Amino acid sequence: MMSSLVVPVIDVQNDNFKELWPAMVVAIKSSSFVALDTELSGLGNRKSLLAESIEDRYKAICHAARSRSVLSLGFACYKKLDNKAADTYLVQVYNLTLLCSEEYIIEPQSVQFLVQHGFDFNKQYAHGIPYCKGNNKGASDDRGVHIRALFTELLRARKPLVLHNGLIDMAFLYQSFYAHLPERLATFTADLSEMFPAGIYDTKYVCEFELRLTASYLEYAYKKCKLDNSRSVSSGGAGPHVHMEFCQYAGHMSSYVDYRVCPAVGSSEGQTDICQRFSAFGWCPNGTQCPLSHDTDLIILQDEKGMGDKKKKRKRQREKKKGRGGAAEGSSIFDGAPENKIPHMEVDPKETPDDQQGAEPCLESGPLTGSDGNAQQNEGENMKTDSEGNGVCEDHKDIRNCETTDANTETSTNDGVKSRTEDGGGEKFCEHPVKTGDQKKKVDTGTHRAGFDAFMTGYIFAHSCTIINKDRVGAVEGKEQQEEEEQPWLPTSLNKVYLSGKAAPLNVVKSTFSKSSKAHVQKMETSFYAHLPERLATFTADLSEMFPAGIYDTKYVTELELRLTASYLEYAYKKW
Repeated sequence: MMSSLVVPVIDVQNDNFKELWPAMVVAIKSSSFVALDTELSGLGNRKSLLAESIEDRYKAICHAARSRSVLSLGFACYKKLDNKAADTYLVQVYNLTLLCSEEYIIEPQSVQFLVQHGFDFNKQYAHGIPYCKGNNKGASDDRGVHIRALFTELLRARKPLVLHNGLIDMAFLYQSFYAHLPERLATFTADLSEMFPAGIYDTKYVCEFELRLTASYLEYAYKKCKLDNSRSVSSGGAGPHVHMEFCQYAGHMSSYVDYRVCPAVGSSEGQTDICQRFSAFGWCPNGTQCPLSHDTDLIILQDEKGMGDKKKKRKRQREKKKGRGGAAEGSSIFDGAPENKIPHMEVDPKETPDDQQGAEPCLESGPLTGSDGNAQQNEGENMKTDSEGNGVCEDHKDIRNCETTDANTETSTNDGVKSRTEDGGGEKFCEHPVKTGDQKKKVDTGTHRAGFDAFMTGYIFAHSCTIINKDRVGAVEGKEQQEEEEQPWLPTSLNKVYLSGKAAPLNVVKSTFSKSSKAHVQKMETSFYAHLPERLATFTADLSEMFPAGIYDTKYVTELELRLTASYLEYAYKKW
């Protein structure tokens, strides 16, 4: 039986942001790809977000991004390690609590959802990292250690960006940490294609069109991928699988770590009381009051149990569609639902009036706090789900000091940070938590975190790359190794963002009919090619903030420390 997976998430606030800055920048720059997730104060009009016209959808998203704010930002840096038997990644996860310095709208539904899942608004207002939206506000925004500078470091790193149901995330990131959103969608996608030249990947699109999972909301997709990966490991590692390694944080840095526990998938024996709406969408309008099960583990196991009847269900569904004369497409609860789940969906006629065809009535009362598909509407409801009690991850007191099973390797990465590899998939497990007084950590209630959601997003992507690329091994035979390495991670999913209710994704490209926005062009110039200041003192002051970990000149070292006969580069190198 597989043990529970323990994920260390570094909690970043205003009082430790500067201290953790070097580690975050190194993690981003040394990563193979970066997965992001956000928690938002709201999204505004639900129907507009699902408008038939994609341009109208974009306008609604822009309005939300300009009037609402990012409450927390999670990012997970996945570094693929060489010379490993399986696809092995060193993962570092950060959860940043943010506080917009300008007025913004916060929706009651969002507050209720976040509070239910452990979000601490007192902590946010007391310790949130401040930021201003839109274009830079004053000269101080152009340099220094702040959240906009961290986003600039992400752009400079030129790493693939991975999100889940990511259109709303990208719009909020752009508006909050980059510049004012352009008015046209084509301009926005043109900007994104230049901002992330290594590509943007949407794991919801991957789950729908590549893996073709029964459901594709974040929690379901993560647990399904993890279960399949665990089975490959348990069977002797014959099939393609991924291994995860996490850093061991020592010293003062350990006080910032929140360990998130994701228990292994249990048994489905004797349990059949599943909420079919939650099963299909990852969200239920009754929330915690629903008498039926919202247990994602149970949903996955029962889906797998019924896979043998998949073809029969599809045939039955096609017959039902014909019998309804296409009514299912007009009933919002069916939009985007997995085909084998639609027959189980019970629709209240009061929830689907004729004048709301094509819209999602359940959005009217559903939580809207992010855009990753974990707590948003999913499978045709692009907002976030109420996942309380689903066991995505469970907090255990004093879990930080747990022992790990059969640690094979330990390598130093940064000050106070070590990399630990575990058997059984290279994942960090916890068996016996130990209390140690000073290092005792107060654990928040609830399960919902942007950092852990970012980890789940990255895990789905890593697993998908392993599975899909292994199936395509024959396609690259005979090519040069260098050419193979230059291939995108998932070529068929590159720059394709999932669109709810649409058969085709949004392509993040710069078309011949669109230009980059003026704000973007200016940002590229100032962020990447900034003018040197007029005075040397100003230049050195900038450098001291840009590189808080320090700057070292080896010529100075060879001259004044080693005192070599000569100190030009080739001589010094060959001497040593």
